[in-house]
Amino acid sequence: MLNDVTFGQYYPTKSFVHRLDPRVKLLFLIAYIVMLFVANSFYGLALCGLILVIATIAARVPVGSVLRSVKGVIFILAFTSLLNIFFHGGNNLLWQWRFIHIYLEGIIFAVFLTFRLFFLVMGSALLTLTTTPVNLTDGLESLLFPLTLIKIPVHVLALIMSIALRFIPTLMDETNRIISAQKARGASFDTGNIFKRVKAIVPVLIPLLISAFRRAEELGDAMDVRCYSSGKKRTKYKKLKFTGRDVVAVIFAAVMIAGVILFNIYGYRIYPQIYQYLVIS
Repeated sequence: MLNDVTFGQYYPTKSFVHRLDPRVKLLFLIAYIVMLFVANSFYGLALCGLILVIATIAARVPVGSVLRSVKGVIFILAFTSLLNIFFHGGNNLLWQWRFIHIYLEGIIFAVFLTFRLFFLVMGSALLTLTTTPVNLTDGLESLLFPLTLIKIPVHVLALIMSIALRFIPTLMDETNRIISAQKARGASFDTGNIFKRVKAIVPVLIPLLISAFRRAEELGDAMDVRCYSSGKKRTKYKKLKFTGRDVVAVIFAAVMIAGVILFNIYGYRIYPQIYQYLVIS
């Protein structure tokens, strides 16, 4: 049921993106998210999609693995799109029934928002597919280091975020095992109306929570056995260093951000007769 969800998993291979400094990849993801929300037309959104394609090719990660990361949020994407279709106003009315009005602008905005969220999830998944939890923790800690000046435990925060990402695929596997065990006892998760299906999930949640707390306790015991202490200054086995490929990645990100901004400003010059339908206000 959840076997195809790849968010939070690491795909080991040798590629340009895998060898990038984790701090650069984190900053690139932040810049990419900003680009997605700055883009106000399908032109800019298409450029964001092109960036994602280039990054996926450079990472040498199977396209299927990146696409499967969206499986866990398909319901959210569909629900959000429907809300925008039914409740987004406009000037071009296509269909109405009682209090329900569907406008052309609402459909366009729903499609735009779906692609925006789609690219957002895929970009985040690409980060976890190309960065190990250890490197991700080191990168987060390094980027958040200025917060230590105001006594914020940066190392603890980075460790918590890294463990949370690492536990996503683990909990997915545990959920699959529990569902398989419940099906072997005669439980059904694929039949009945939506209320019956939601009710059938309850016997899965309780053992899943128990398993999650047990794993958390075991992880805490393992860290105690290894004399882990977050309060002491810790050394690094591998020190992060910027290289030439990191500079290339930063320049590429800067050029892409500039491209999205230019599309927002001068996009009306490209096919102006349909530009009014491609701009999201």
